[in-house]
Amino acid sequence: MPPSAKSVALLIETSNAYTRGMLRGIASYMHENELWKITLPEQERGAGPPPWLSAWQGDGVIARIENKELANILKRKNIPIVDVSAARILPDVPWVEIDEMGIGQAAFEHFRERGFERFAFCGEPIYDWSRLRQEGFTHFVEKAGFPLEIFNDSPRPGQRDSVNQARKRLEAWIQTLPQRTALLACYDVKAQQILEACRHLGIKVPEQITLLGVDNDEVLCDLSTPPLSSVIPAAKRIGFEAARLLDTMMNGGEVEELCHLIGPLGVETRQSTDILAVKDEDVANALRFIRDHHCDGINVEDVLKVVPLSRRTLESRFRACVGRTMYQEIIRSRIDRICQLLRSSDLPMREIALRTGFQTEEYMNVAFRRAKGMPPGKFRKQR
Repeated sequence: MPPSAKSVALLIETSNAYTRGMLRGIASYMHENELWKITLPEQERGAGPPPWLSAWQGDGVIARIENKELANILKRKNIPIVDVSAARILPDVPWVEIDEMGIGQAAFEHFRERGFERFAFCGEPIYDWSRLRQEGFTHFVEKAGFPLEIFNDSPRPGQRDSVNQARKRLEAWIQTLPQRTALLACYDVKAQQILEACRHLGIKVPEQITLLGVDNDEVLCDLSTPPLSSVIPAAKRIGFEAARLLDTMMNGGEVEELCHLIGPLGVETRQSTDILAVKDEDVANALRFIRDHHCDGINVEDVLKVVPLSRRTLESRFRACVGRTMYQEIIRSRIDRICQLLRSSDLPMREIALRTGFQTEEYMNVAFRRAKGMPPGKFRKQR
């Protein structure tokens, strides 16, 4: 490593998938630009400052600033700092975070695509990001005119809580939810707790309660029973952007905007939301056929061969239940699959077009740009 390499402290916990994704993004920036001398202590979420920090002589810091003790030490350092926490304890420091409104929108649209009309949110009120996530989800549910139940559990002031007491309060709330409720948990760990409560109560997921987490921690989601669907935050991109901002400041550049919010990549669908909540059996059959065959080059005429109704009748009932035409649903499903392939593979565009039911790469590009506001190549680069 060259002697002039800058010394950077990363005060970010490594205990969960989201923060490890951020660290991968920081590493990616370093590999594309210049290497830094990294100090990465092992610490927990919300931990205070490490003992060595006061005397540490470095060039910059990327930190999850979630308590005043850490904030005060960093403020006295008088070096470039980028915050990657939603707590906003140092309001004058540039920060990069999840766009929680985008999380709420992705979750709501995921549920609506499956026909749900009752919604619920379960949060952790001690965290700012949970509150913001709740506000985002609430905005889209209420804007669409659907009912929403909210549960933010915490022990009473001055009282100590136990795991058993918290579980009982959670179970009591879950029992009040009507069947076919689409429930968003503030993150995957909370979703696991909900799954355990549902098992104890004999409530079936996804048949009675449909459950979605946030963070897409693949280990936690795959170990869950049933496997847990989850909103995918753009953790790597957040880390990359934080590193870019810090590098700019360490090199004497100005940061024009303090707030940098980055939306999610989509939803990883697993068994906990793999169900349709549409009461109209004909519409449900049409949705199921589209879901199973949208990448096979189908059109509306193919759907009508499966559902024995006139086009006018089925279109009217489909739009009433789903809020889109059958053609729009086919295209939306194809675009979602394209996004998955762009995120998870290095397949060439021509191959992606063929795999998602488009006759040519050009047709795919036009449809994708219309839906996402950018060509698929730019989407892949950003994600």
